[in-house]
This record gives sequence, structure tokens and C-alpha cells, in this order.
Amino acid sequence: MAAAQGPAAGALDAELARLIDARSHDPFALLGPADVAGQKRVRVFRPDATAVSIELKGAAAPLRRIHPAGLYEWQGTGLEVPYRLRFERDGAAWQAYDPYAFPPECPPSDTFLFNEGTNFQAYRLLGAQCAERLGVAGVSFRVWAPNAERVSVVGSFNGWDGRVHPMAAMGSSGIWTLFIPGLTEGTLYKFELRNGSGEIVLKADPYGRCFETRPGTAARVAGPSRHAWSDAEWLAQRAARDWLHAPMTVYEVHAGSWVRHGDGRYYSYRDLGERLIPYVKELGFSHIELLPLCEHPLDESWGYQTTGYFAPTARYGTADELREFIDGCHRAGLGVLLDWVPAHFPQDAFALARFDGTALYEHEDPRIGWHPDWRTHVFNFGRNEVKCFLMSSAHYWLSEFHVDGIRVDAVASMLYRDYSRKPGEWMPNRHGGRENLEAIDFLRELNAMVHREFPGALSIAEESTAWPMVSRPAYLGGLGFSMKWNMGWMNDTLDYFSKDPVHRSYHHTRLTFGQLYAYTENFLLPLSHDEVVHGKASLISKMPGDRWQKFANLRLLLGYQATMPGKKLLFMGGEFAQWNEWNAARELDWVLLRFPEHDGIRRLVGDLNRLYASTRALHERDFDPEGFRWIDCNDSLQSVISYLRFAADGSFVAVVANFTPVARQGYRIGLPRPGAYRECLNTDSKYYGGSNLGNAGALTAAPRPWMGLPASVDLALPGLGLLVIAPA
Repeated sequence: MAAAQGPAAGALDAELARLIDARSHDPFALLGPADVAGQKRVRVFRPDATAVSIELKGAAAPLRRIHPAGLYEWQGTGLEVPYRLRFERDGAAWQAYDPYAFPPECPPSDTFLFNEGTNFQAYRLLGAQCAERLGVAGVSFRVWAPNAERVSVVGSFNGWDGRVHPMAAMGSSGIWTLFIPGLTEGTLYKFELRNGSGEIVLKADPYGRCFETRPGTAARVAGPSRHAWSDAEWLAQRAARDWLHAPMTVYEVHAGSWVRHGDGRYYSYRDLGERLIPYVKELGFSHIELLPLCEHPLDESWGYQTTGYFAPTARYGTADELREFIDGCHRAGLGVLLDWVPAHFPQDAFALARFDGTALYEHEDPRIGWHPDWRTHVFNFGRNEVKCFLMSSAHYWLSEFHVDGIRVDAVASMLYRDYSRKPGEWMPNRHGGRENLEAIDFLRELNAMVHREFPGALSIAEESTAWPMVSRPAYLGGLGFSMKWNMGWMNDTLDYFSKDPVHRSYHHTRLTFGQLYAYTENFLLPLSHDEVVHGKASLISKMPGDRWQKFANLRLLLGYQATMPGKKLLFMGGEFAQWNEWNAARELDWVLLRFPEHDGIRRLVGDLNRLYASTRALHERDFDPEGFRWIDCNDSLQSVISYLRFAADGSFVAVVANFTPVARQGYRIGLPRPGAYRECLNTDSKYYGGSNLGNAGALTAAPRPWMGLPASVDLALPGLGLLVIAPA
């Protein structure tokens, strides 16, 4: 090709060299249509073709090869934009519209808000969007990679050749864009980046909304949802619901191991809808919480090492099939919570790590950008575009999938710069402290967005330290979460239950200490997946004693959780006393339900959930100290505790729990008033697999003051049993 002429010749030659060398950040400067001396000129760079022609009013005009690297040119009249090109190679031919006939577009207002850190729907700006331009359907690609020298879209449509479809850099925004006409929903793609050091890497789309199944890591172009939602009434009721004073019982599920097909295949989202929804409904739970459904490459990570923050994992089906499942939950009166992981991301080379050759989503300094426990990267919460990425992910799940809340994983690791780090391995904040100020601001803004944009939706923190006011509004100095997992209650309770009953009297304060802080937060009491993996044993296997005592202890634990202040969460398998520790690679041991003891545990869980939901005294004041009073918390010698739960209208129930296998006849407790009482629930009932020691369902309290209360009653208290009694 002859050298370009004119004052800009040097610049054009340099740009041509960058294009041919796959370094161009402005391919539109050379490619596509242009006006030249009263005519039209079209340039095409297609190194994978041996001949190129252009359609002109039904006729084909050949392009002249002007550079051996694959640069072609046509000049003449009669060109109409858009136009189609015909490519030939090795006897094969294919046609396509010229992408460079569609000038780069990036909505300036959305881009400004993204760079400013306030675009919380950035998934509508970035990623792959099916679109139509100049009457031609295709896909608009955009990616944020401010430090890349060149970015291209690659896929099977161009032989995964990064030279064919280079993207245009949109000024100082850091965003690259290209519209490729003719591409359709389902197309596999990645971004090929040349970073500042000249290294070429393939990266998955951070905003990808669908991915191929492992071990593949390419994104798929996602089309618009075709699901017709039928949950308008549910969403309206959710917005009006007083969740602070409403019952809430959560069934925590790992979708890949709840149940599987006989040949080992995963249940799909649709399969789960047919079987999981009625099962959970029958057991009286109010919510299903799903371990992360965001796309992830490793089954063993359960989803907590996320690589697709906007994509439901393809393991179980399509995005619309997940929408159908959630819609089905809502029709059945069940809420859906999603585990969400903004604390860290994995180091997989195809994903976010050093995305454009620099620490883009993470920190450069490992003292604040590397998590030693999980060997993962920590998000740079102070960077505007990273904040938009995470906020948009949360918004996407709440908006596009109608989830009823997010459970935010590993909040403690976000709050402290020295979390799980030794001296010298962490960097203080600007004030010299250990708090991660940027993460704190992010969490406050996240929770404000959730509660503002999605009325009635919940945000729940898994936070394991004594950080104050996690579930208090930001304007009061809190983090703004709706609720916080009560890890202290969980640890104390499971430690206590692991003791042989003969030793429990020495650990009595494990049962009572929690009331000293029980109302400092809106607490949820979790018996979660984390407590039944990695050698910790299943719930029933944690229990001491012989087989009878193990089952009785588990019934007692479940009754204790159901009647203590706080919302409830139980991980799958715990509801029927699975012996084996949870294994994500196989389904639960459903065969155990053939045995009466195991089915008795399942019956008990259902009755506890229904009792909790139907009894205002057991849920209305879960977060209010006025809703709880000890009857006797000091009977450590006999390892018995008793307490009252009150509703706002003064109605109440009494709970008595015996943590030894010794039955107590004539065990007296005080009550608020004399008269007839009924035994609402007895965990030792034969119906649940117990020994059936109790009070025949009916009791009469005499006007005998006891324990500071005006009346009292003598009970038959079963060993390792819990009773709930209420005025008849």
C-alpha cells in the first residue's frame, strides 16, 4: 500500500500499524465507511479472509487488498449504509454486515454515572446487549478496561481471532464498545485484551448474564427474558409486610445436592420447582435461602467463589427457568433469599483477577487486596466503577429475578483490614485504624439501595464479630442491614449441646449469656451449612449419648431454636436428622425418612414452624426485650431453663427445657396467671419419636406465687425434652 498523503499521514500510518499489529484503540479511524473526494470509501480488516466483496444494489463489488496482513479497500459511489460484506477463504464463503458501519455508542449520562460511582443498573450499560441499529439486529458489547491497550470481542463467529473485531475506546471512561450485527442470543464470546505490558489474555465478561457449563468459561449472549411474572400480588404484600414483627423460618438449600436424578444428574430449576417448593411449604417454612446461584467454575466452592456476578449458574438451567422457580415460590407463599458474595473473588485467570493487566477490581497491595484464608482477591470498595459493579449485581438479582433479599456472605472480612492477618500483613486505614472505611461506606450504600428500591426486601449479614449496629440504620451510625446472623448464639448453643449431659451444669451460662446482647441487633438464629461440613459433623452426629439420646437432643435443639427470640434458619438435612456430614457432591440421604425416628424429626420441624408462625408471642417481639422474660435461668444443677415469650397484646407462652435425660416429676414453674393451660408442644411426644412423657395436653396453674410470678404449675418434664404451654 502506498503511504498516506497529507498532514495527517503520519498519524494514519501509525494507526494502521497499530491496527495490523492488533494494538488499535480506535479501529473506526481506519475501518468502515468514509467520505473521500466526493466518493465513499470502505476499509475492511479481515486477516482470516482471502477475498472480500461488498453488496451494492444487488451486485457484488470486490475490495482491493491493500495490505498483505488482510486490509481491504473499496472506493466508489452508490453505497448505502448499512451494507453487507462477503468473505471467502479456502473455498468457503460467508456474509455479514460490517460492524464498523455502526459508529460506537455509549450513553453519556449512563457512562458519567458509572464513572461517578452512582450507576446501580450498570448491567444495562455494560456486557452484551441484544440490540437493533439502523434496522439491523445484533449485539452491542461494552466492557470496562481502562488500562488495556486494545480490547476485542472474540468467539466462534470470528475463529476466536482478536484481530477481527477490535473495540473502540470511549474517551477517558475506560469503556470499550462495538456493535456486531448479525450475532444472536446464545452466541459464545469472550474479550481478548492486550494489556500495557503487551500480554494478550482472554477474559470472561464481568457483566455476562449467561455462561457455558464448566469446564468452559465463555459467556453466552443473553436475550431478553420471556418469563411472564405472576407475582404482583406477592410483591405488593411484601412491600406492606411488617417483617420486623412477622414470623420468618428459612430453609437453607444447596441446589446441587438437595436431591439428584437417579443417574446423578442435577435437578434443574424446573425440577426443584416441582419437588422443593411443595416440600418446603409442607414443612411450614416461610423462606428458601439458596447458596450462591451466581456462576462459578468449581462445584466444590458451592458458589462462594463467584466468577459470574450477573449470571445464574447454567448447571441447573436457564435464567428464565430460575425466574419460573422463584415465581412458583411466590405463588406458594414462599420468599426466596439469595446468598451473595461481595467480599472477595477468585484468582481464576479468565475472570476478574487483574482484568486489564492491572489490579482493576482488586487492590494492588496484597496487604489490603488479598484474602489469606480463601486465597482470593478483595474488592477495591473505594473505586467508583467497582462499587457500581457490585451494587448493580445486587440490583440485578433483586430486580430481574424478584428475589426477596440477599444474605451477604463474610461481612466480617469486609469490615476489618486485619481480618485473619498477622501483624505486618495488613495496612491501616488513613486514620491508622483497622476498619475498612471504604467497605463500610459500600455496605451502608448497598443497604440503603436495597431498602429504597425494593420495598420489603431484606438484607442479612453473616457477621461474626462484635461490630456494633450491623442491623441498625445508617443514619443512626449502623450498617443498615435488616438482620444479622447470631453467630454467638450458634457457637454457644452447639458447644453446649456437644457436652455430655452430666457435664452440662458446668456450662449453663452457654444457654443464658446470649440474652445479655440478644436485642442489640435484629438477630437470625442460624443452624447453617457451615456447621455441618469440614469435619464438624451433622447436627445429630454432634449430639452426645446413645441413639435415643442423640435423637432426643436434636429434638430439644430444634425446639430451643424455635422458641428463643430471633428469626430462624435451618440447613437442609437437619430437618430429618441426616447422619452423614453434608457432601455437596451427592444428594441428601432421603432413605432415612423410611425410619420412624428420622421422620419424627421431620414432623417436629413442621410442627415447630407452624407453632412459631401461628403464635404471636413466639415471633411478634423477636427483636424486643419486652417479648422475653426468664422464669428461671439459674437451675444449673438440674440443667433446666424456663422462660416466657410475650406478644404485644400481652398474650404469652411458657417454655421449659430439660437438658439432661433425667425426667422431672412435679417440676414447678411460675406463670403470669392461674387457670387452665394446654401443652402446645412436647418434643418428647411419641409422634416425634420420643418416650411420650408429658402432661396429657392439659394443666391447671394454681394461684401460688413462684419465681416472682403470681401463679405456678407442677409439670411432668421429660428428659432431654422441651415443653411449650399456653393459656387454654
